[in-house]
Amino acid sequence: MDKSLSTSEEPIDNHETQFLELRKVNVARGDRVVLHDVNLTIRAGEHVAILGPNGCGKSTLILAMTCQVYPIVKPGMTVRIFGRERWDLTELRKHFGVVAAGPRGDLAGELPGERTAVTTGLDAVIAGFFSASTLWPNLHVTGEMRARAKEALERMEAMHLARQMVGTMSAGERRRILIARALVHRPRQLLLDEPSNALDLAAQREMRETLRRLAREGTGLVLVTHHLGDILPEIERIILMRAGRIVGDGPREEMLTEARLSELFHVPVRIGRDEQWLHSW
Repeated sequence: MDKSLSTSEEPIDNHETQFLELRKVNVARGDRVVLHDVNLTIRAGEHVAILGPNGCGKSTLILAMTCQVYPIVKPGMTVRIFGRERWDLTELRKHFGVVAAGPRGDLAGELPGERTAVTTGLDAVIAGFFSASTLWPNLHVTGEMRARAKEALERMEAMHLARQMVGTMSAGERRRILIARALVHRPRQLLLDEPSNALDLAAQREMRETLRRLAREGTGLVLVTHHLGDILPEIERIILMRAGRIVGDGPREEMLTEARLSELFHVPVRIGRDEQWLHSW
């Protein structure tokens, strides 16, 4: 998926288009293979959770989906995103949004830190059009970009953060800004890596309710987590990962059982239910 490759002629506006198709995908990080023979298809607009213990390869799978790491080239290996094998990466980012792990989006260095005092919430969201952490002087911002950024903040119920400096925001507020950045292109699919990481209980609740609203509005969600509490009621398909492999893929009722999760995490797992939500201990 080299940046120099032009896009194919396959259309992506058909509502039946697959968001993702991976076949025989293996990914190495350094000298170690961390994804093994991954076969996965996700429909555009589908709500999916990828669940597994720390170090099982979930975040690497997200990086493979977003072309930030590349598979080992082998016969039969296929990577298609929205039906295409070739993409200009700048164009690709217009079709799905990515929210990395950590309150600052640490996986991708998305947001400026406390020392960058000049970046407001609105500027950080607008900078998402350029995949930049802040609005550098050489960037040309249009009126439409500003309008779309405000629209994204409104969807996140975060307009009160538009003029606040990012460096002074709480972890929950930063997460709202990160998701708003991912929404500026009005993507059909949103990828979230450990969305509740570093959030307190109140911020977790607010974030989960916000994601439920996005799901109901038609934005497809691919959520990576090791917390059952992150799995929204709208998510009906669960993918289980262990040691770099997909070991389960099916409806939540079949995947989220005490027996399966005990085997997945190698500890006895008990599951509790509170209306539509699950929790474990």
